[in-house]
Amino acid sequence: MDRRRFLATAGTAASLSLAGCSAVLPSSAADDYDIGMTAEAFRPYEITVSVGDTVVWENTSTRAHSVTAYEEQIPDDAEYFATGDYDSEAAAREAWDGNAGAITAGQRYEHTFEVPGDYTYFCIPHEQAGMVGIVRVE
Repeated sequence: MDRRRFLATAGTAASLSLAGCSAVLPSSAADDYDIGMTAEAFRPYEITVSVGDTVVWENTSTRAHSVTAYEEQIPDDAEYFATGDYDSEAAAREAWDGNAGAITAGQRYEHTFEVPGDYTYFCIPHEQAGMVGIVRVE
C-alpha cells in the first residue's frame, strides 16, 4: 500500500477518535506530506520508511523552521541532509539567520533516504525546545 495513502487512512481514523483536538490534520493534508512542522515539534516524531523512499516535511505553523540532520546521528554511508542544502551540521548552524535554510509557512522540504538506519534531525531555532525527529529507514 502507498505510504501516503496509508497515512491518510490512519489520519482519518485518528481524526474520528480525537475529534476536537487541534493538532489533528485533515486527512487530505496527510496525502501531501509525511511530517508536519508545528510550532515546536515534528509530527509525527518518528517515521519508518523503506530504502529509496522520499520523505516530505511541510511547515504547518507560522514560525520559520529547519530540517537539519545531526551529523553524528545518521548512518556512516548516508548522505547528509539539511534545508538550505548544507553539506554539514556546522555549515547549517553557522548559516542560520532565520532566513538561510528556513522553511516558512506552507513550504516543503524533501529528502530521499538511500541507506538503511536511523536518522535523527532537528530544527535549528527550536532545538532547545525539543524539536527533534527520527526517520527510521528499513
